[in-house]
Amino acid sequence: MADQLVCKWLDFTATYNNVSKQLERDLMSRHNLALKEFYVLMYLDCAEDNQLPLKELQNKVGLSQSAMSRLATRMESKDCGVIRRQGYGDDKRGVYAKMTDKGHSFYDEVKVTFEETLRSTFQ
Repeated sequence: MADQLVCKWLDFTATYNNVSKQLERDLMSRHNLALKEFYVLMYLDCAEDNQLPLKELQNKVGLSQSAMSRLATRMESKDCGVIRRQGYGDDKRGVYAKMTDKGHSFYDEVKVTFEETLRSTFQ
Protein backbone atom coordinates (compact mmCIF):
# COMPACT_ATOMS: atom_id res chain seq x y z
CA MET A 1 0.00 0.00 0.00
CA ALA A 2 2.73 2.47 0.96
CA ASP A 3 4.64 1.65 -2.23
CA GLN A 4 1.56 2.42 -4.34
CA LEU A 5 1.11 5.72 -2.55
CA VAL A 6 4.74 6.66 -3.12
CA CYS A 7 4.47 5.69 -6.80
CA LYS A 8 1.36 7.84 -7.20
CA TRP A 9 3.17 10.73 -5.56
CA LEU A 10 6.14 10.31 -7.90
CA ASP A 11 3.82 10.18 -10.93
CA PHE A 12 2.03 13.31 -9.74
CA THR A 13 5.25 15.27 -9.21
CA ALA A 14 6.62 14.17 -12.59
CA THR A 15 3.42 15.33 -14.29
CA TYR A 16 3.45 18.61 -12.36
CA ASN A 17 7.09 19.27 -13.28
CA ASN A 18 6.51 18.49 -16.97
CA VAL A 19 3.40 20.69 -17.19
CA SER A 20 5.16 23.52 -15.34
CA LYS A 21 8.10 23.37 -17.74
CA GLN A 22 5.78 23.45 -20.75
CA LEU A 23 3.81 26.39 -19.31
CA GLU A 24 7.08 28.23 -18.63
CA ARG A 25 8.29 27.63 -22.21
CA ASP A 26 5.00 28.70 -23.80
CA LEU A 27 4.55 31.81 -21.65
CA MET A 28 8.17 32.86 -22.14
CA SER A 29 8.25 32.30 -25.90
CA ARG A 30 4.91 33.97 -26.62
CA HIS A 31 4.76 36.70 -23.98
CA ASN A 32 8.22 36.98 -22.39
CA LEU A 33 6.57 36.11 -19.08
CA ALA A 34 7.82 33.65 -16.45
CA LEU A 35 5.36 31.24 -14.86
CA LYS A 36 5.79 32.87 -11.41
CA GLU A 37 4.97 36.24 -13.00
CA PHE A 38 1.82 34.71 -14.47
CA TYR A 39 0.89 33.42 -11.02
CA VAL A 40 1.24 36.96 -9.63
CA LEU A 41 -1.19 38.25 -12.26
CA MET A 42 -3.56 35.34 -11.67
CA TYR A 43 -3.67 35.83 -7.88
CA LEU A 44 -4.16 39.58 -8.29
CA ASP A 45 -6.94 39.01 -10.82
CA CYS A 46 -8.76 36.79 -8.30
CA ALA A 47 -8.22 39.12 -5.33
CA GLU A 48 -10.66 41.72 -4.08
CA ASP A 49 -9.87 45.07 -5.75
CA ASN A 50 -7.15 43.19 -7.66
CA GLN A 51 -4.65 43.76 -4.87
CA LEU A 52 -2.89 41.70 -2.23
CA PRO A 53 -0.29 42.38 0.44
CA LEU A 54 3.11 41.64 -1.07
CA LYS A 55 3.82 39.22 1.81
CA GLU A 56 0.65 37.22 1.01
CA LEU A 57 1.49 37.20 -2.69
CA GLN A 58 5.01 36.04 -1.86
CA ASN A 59 3.60 33.08 0.09
CA LYS A 60 1.09 32.17 -2.62
CA VAL A 61 3.70 32.24 -5.40
CA GLY A 62 6.32 30.50 -3.27
CA LEU A 63 9.15 33.03 -3.36
CA SER A 64 11.52 34.46 -0.78
CA GLN A 65 11.05 38.08 0.24
CA SER A 66 14.01 39.24 -1.87
CA ALA A 67 12.91 37.21 -4.92
CA MET A 68 9.37 38.61 -4.63
CA SER A 69 10.76 42.13 -4.39
CA ARG A 70 12.85 41.64 -7.54
CA LEU A 71 9.90 40.10 -9.40
CA ALA A 72 7.61 42.98 -8.35
CA THR A 73 10.23 45.51 -9.48
CA ARG A 74 10.38 43.90 -12.93
CA MET A 75 6.60 43.73 -13.23
CA GLU A 76 6.25 47.34 -12.07
CA SER A 77 8.90 48.75 -14.42
CA LYS A 78 7.99 51.14 -17.21
CA ASP A 79 8.62 48.42 -19.82
CA CYS A 80 6.15 46.09 -18.15
CA GLY A 81 3.90 48.17 -15.87
CA VAL A 82 1.40 45.39 -15.13
CA ILE A 83 1.41 45.94 -11.37
CA ARG A 84 2.13 48.78 -9.00
CA ARG A 85 3.16 48.73 -5.37
CA GLN A 86 1.52 50.95 -2.79
CA GLY A 87 1.59 51.30 0.98
CA TYR A 88 -1.15 50.14 3.35
CA GLY A 89 -2.29 53.71 3.96
CA ASP A 90 -1.17 54.76 7.45
CA ASP A 91 0.80 51.56 8.02
CA LYS A 92 4.17 52.12 6.32
CA ARG A 93 5.47 48.65 7.20
CA GLY A 94 3.53 46.77 4.56
CA VAL A 95 3.11 47.05 0.82
CA TYR A 96 0.31 45.97 -1.50
CA ALA A 97 0.71 44.85 -5.10
CA LYS A 98 -2.14 46.02 -7.33
CA MET A 99 -2.84 45.04 -10.93
CA THR A 100 -2.91 47.99 -13.34
CA ASP A 101 -5.23 48.44 -16.33
CA LYS A 102 -2.32 47.37 -18.52
CA GLY A 103 -1.98 44.31 -16.30
CA HIS A 104 -5.63 43.38 -16.82
CA SER A 105 -5.28 43.55 -20.61
CA PHE A 106 -2.02 41.62 -20.57
CA TYR A 107 -3.41 38.96 -18.21
CA ASP A 108 -6.44 38.42 -20.46
CA GLU A 109 -4.07 37.84 -23.39
CA VAL A 110 -1.63 35.59 -21.54
CA LYS A 111 -4.39 33.54 -19.89
CA VAL A 112 -5.34 32.24 -23.36
CA THR A 113 -1.86 30.75 -23.80
CA PHE A 114 -1.94 29.28 -20.29
CA GLU A 115 -5.31 27.61 -20.92
CA GLU A 116 -4.26 26.36 -24.38
CA THR A 117 -1.19 24.70 -22.88
CA LEU A 118 -3.24 23.06 -20.14
CA ARG A 119 -5.83 21.84 -22.66
CA SER A 120 -3.20 20.38 -24.98
CA THR A 121 -1.51 18.68 -22.03
CA PHE A 122 -4.57 17.12 -20.43
CA GLN A 123 -6.74 16.29 -23.43
